[in-house]
Parts: sequence; C-alpha cells; structure tokens
Amino acid sequence: MGAAVFTYGAGCVVDEQTLPELLVLWGANSVHTSGSIRRENLRKALIEGMKLIVIDPKQIDIAKRADLWLRPRPGSDGALALGILKILIEEKLYDQAYVANNTIGFEAMENEVKRFSIEDVEKATWVPREQLYQFAKMYTETKPAAIKAGNGIDGVSNAFHTYRAIAIIRAITGNLNIPGGDAFYTAAPFTPPGRFFLLKDSPRKEKEMLGSEFKWANASALTPYHSFVKAVLEGKPYPIKAAYFTVTNPLQTYPDSSSVYQALMKLEFMVVCELFMTPTAAIADIVLPAAMDGEHNSMGYWPGWYGDIRAFPKLVDPPGEAWSNEKIINELAKKLGLGQYFWEDEDGALEEMLKPAKMSYEEFKKQRVLKSKAEYKTPEQGGIGTKSKKVEIFSKRLEEMGYDPIPTWEEGIRAIIATSDEYPLLLTNAKEEAYIASSFRSVAMLRNKTPDPIVELHPSTAEKYGLKEGEWIFIETRKGKITQKLMLNPSLDPRVVFAAFGWWFPEDPANLYQWDKSNLNILTESGPPYDMVVGGVQIKGLPCRVFKQAEEK
Repeated sequence: MGAAVFTYGAGCVVDEQTLPELLVLWGANSVHTSGSIRRENLRKALIEGMKLIVIDPKQIDIAKRADLWLRPRPGSDGALALGILKILIEEKLYDQAYVANNTIGFEAMENEVKRFSIEDVEKATWVPREQLYQFAKMYTETKPAAIKAGNGIDGVSNAFHTYRAIAIIRAITGNLNIPGGDAFYTAAPFTPPGRFFLLKDSPRKEKEMLGSEFKWANASALTPYHSFVKAVLEGKPYPIKAAYFTVTNPLQTYPDSSSVYQALMKLEFMVVCELFMTPTAAIADIVLPAAMDGEHNSMGYWPGWYGDIRAFPKLVDPPGEAWSNEKIINELAKKLGLGQYFWEDEDGALEEMLKPAKMSYEEFKKQRVLKSKAEYKTPEQGGIGTKSKKVEIFSKRLEEMGYDPIPTWEEGIRAIIATSDEYPLLLTNAKEEAYIASSFRSVAMLRNKTPDPIVELHPSTAEKYGLKEGEWIFIETRKGKITQKLMLNPSLDPRVVFAAFGWWFPEDPANLYQWDKSNLNILTESGPPYDMVVGGVQIKGLPCRVFKQAEEK
C-alpha cells in the first residue's frame, strides 16, 4: 500500500467489476488464502478464458493452471521486477503516450535499467531470460491486465522498493485504473478504523517513538515488531514495563522468537486477550477470555483494500465471562479516564463507523453489505492521487525523506543473501491453507487437515542429505534449530527449503506448548538488514542447512 501511495497516491486492487484478460499472481495464492482476487471471481475469469501468470518459488495449486509460472529465488523479487522493467523499457513495450503525458521521472528509471544486464537478472533470480521476455510479451499483449502482489513479497529487507517497481510496471503499461486492470476503488461510506487513532489529540514525540528511523512506518502509526522487542530488552528510547496483546501470538509470529521470549519474560505486567490458550497467553499475568464472532455485534471490512464493509450481527451470548475486544477496550478506557474518546457501550463504535452512511447499525444489519466501486477516472479527471496528479516514478517525497527516489538495482538485490558451505540452502515459507498465521492449531477439524508442520524439499536434496519422506528432520540457520516433518516436492528448486510457519502444539502443554520445537521464527533474525522505509526484516531467503535428527551433536 505504501509503495502505491508514493507512486500514484493510493492503493489499487485487481478490478472485480470488470475482470482482467490476464492476471499476474505475484507472491499471492488466491485459492488457498485470502488477500487477493476473490476465489469466485478468479474461477469465473479462468472459465471465461483469462490468461494467468504465477510468480512463486513453489508450484502452488493455481500455478498448475497457469499459462506461465516463474520460479524465482527466494528474496529476489526486487531484482525480478527491475529485470521486467528493463525489458519493458528497452524493448519499448510500455505505453509511450501514457508515459509521456501522465508520469514524472521516466528518464531516471530508463537510465537506471541501463546499469545492469539481463544476465545479471538471470543470475540474481534464477529465472531464465526466455521466461523474462515471455512475461513481458504476454503482459503487454494481453489487455487489460492486472497484477496482484501478495504477502509472498513481504518478509525481506527490500519489500518497499520491490512493490514500487511493480507499481511502476502497472503504470507504464497503461493498466492502471482501467476496466479490468489495477483499479482504484472508492470505499463504501464508513469511517475507516484508522480514523480512531488518537494521534490528533495525543501526538507522539518523534524522538520517543519506537522505530523512529523507519519514517513511513511512523507516519502510518505502525511500530515494527522488532522495535518493540528491542525497546523492552534495552530500555531505549524508554523502558516498556507492561503490554496488552490482542489478536496476536507474538511468541510464534514475531521474528527472532528467542529475543521475543526474553522480552516478554522481562515485562513486569502482561495481559493477553484470547479465544484459546497459546504460548504467549501461557506466560501472561492475566488472560482475558475473548468473545468470538457471532457472540457480539461487529462489522468486517475484510478484505480492506476493496473498501467493502459487512454486518456480522450477534447470534448468541458469549460463554462465561468472555467479552468482545471492543467491550474490553471501551471499558478499560473508562477506567483509565479516557471515556471522552469512547462510547457508553461498544456498539457506539459501530454507530460511529456508520455515520458517513447515514444509517444505524440496526438498519445496516438488514442491508448487510455496503459495496465499494471503481470509477476508472483518467489522470486528466483527477484519477491519480499524488500531489503532481501524475504517476511519480521518481518520488520527490521519498528523496526528501532520505530514501532512493526510484527503485535501484542495488536495492533490488539487497535481499539476496549468499549461501555458504555451512549453510548451503535457502529457507523460505508461506501461509498455510488450514490456518491463519499461528491461529487455530487447537481446532480438531483444521488439525486433522494439517496435523504436522511440514518442510518441503526437492527429492534430489533429500537424497543428497540422506533424508526420507515422512521423517522429522532438523532445519538450522545461524540463529537456531527446529524440527519439522519432511515431504518431498519435485517442483521445488533443489536449493530451496520450504518450511511451515506459526507452529506450536496445544496438545502438549509442556514448555509453553512446545513453542520452540517447530517454530519457524526460531530461525529468523530481527535485523539488520532492515527495510528502512517500513521497518521490515528478512525472514525469507535465509541460508540454512537440513540434517537427520540422528546427526545432532
């Protein structure tokens, strides 16, 4: 989202009012996870003959339906995007009229792509030049086309500039804000949750902000996880003595879990609001039982990037002492003397959100949905939301903040970490179909679907290291070691280890539900390197090794 804001003033989405003729799923798995074009629309488009390109280190199910599948090296998406830009520019496959009339800084990008060769791109990404050119040809010859850049691109130290390069690809090919392209949707009339931040009346002091060096994260009221952990451990810029966690399990999901554990244990007071006991909840001083959806009135704006909102009315009373998150926070605010910013009860927040729609929650329950819409305004009609009203390939705002104003080759390859004799393989990961991050491992139906944490290897890699499918093996980085169950996957590059994320074992309460046994974040680090714009750290493309449990020293 932030990269799109700096490039064309707002985030864009795959148009679902008019479906594309070609869709690129780049680090996005629309079949198994949310966060992309909705499944029913993807299915409809494919039945109607839409072409599909998938970019993913793993041959996910939808890649088997693709007209083209690119298998990049984990951590090389930035270099891949720049390589595609080079071909589009040097082969003049871009929309020359659109670029001339509606962009700023194209010449700077044109000069940048001269600084590296297609051979450099091949070496950096493991993607053959034939596929690079095939992508450029398909994407520019099939209109309209859209790109869904998903969370698979996150988790590296250059994610922001990778998204910037992809944003520029969309724009210079004339696929931005057209029917069937990547469109700007006007949100339904509701107050977005971000408006409830109290920063207007309680502005943060820049020198005291956690992670103040990550300027766009700070401007977005975002504190990088590792900045919180570091502040607890080091007491800088101030000591943090207490924490309240809700809808999160940081012991499993924050990078560098060993440091997270140390930080949580150092807190003098810790409260967790949860549906189930988790490793994080197990070390809390107080656990507040949370009400589930259907046990209180709520509204959902997911997927938020489309700008829709839906009513989810209360169906039954919550059990025992369980309260909704909204009620807990609303009542806590009153006790802390902040009642003037909140409501008589938690439903008041829902009424506040619906003020722009001029309806009550009772009325909204009957309507159920408020829909966003695409208007397809041209740049001349004010369709680009930047200050210049043009696509800013060269971003003066980024330059003034001290960042590269265009995506550079050095930035593109920054997340590519070299392997070594000690750690000769590259570790990556993805969302699992059965779960959401670390959630719901205690739900029997989901656990029956995926009972164990699975690490995938190419058969030749397993043979090289004497590993057999179905056995539990060790995965090790310079940070730590975990164990997961081996499954062979012939579609993987033999140099890649594809591990499972978010694992713990609710059936075994010992050692905080075996929080560190198969937890991927035991293997990750909390930086540096950092993505200096948003504060992200490297959790993909990490050098690692695998070995039999019998080989442990």
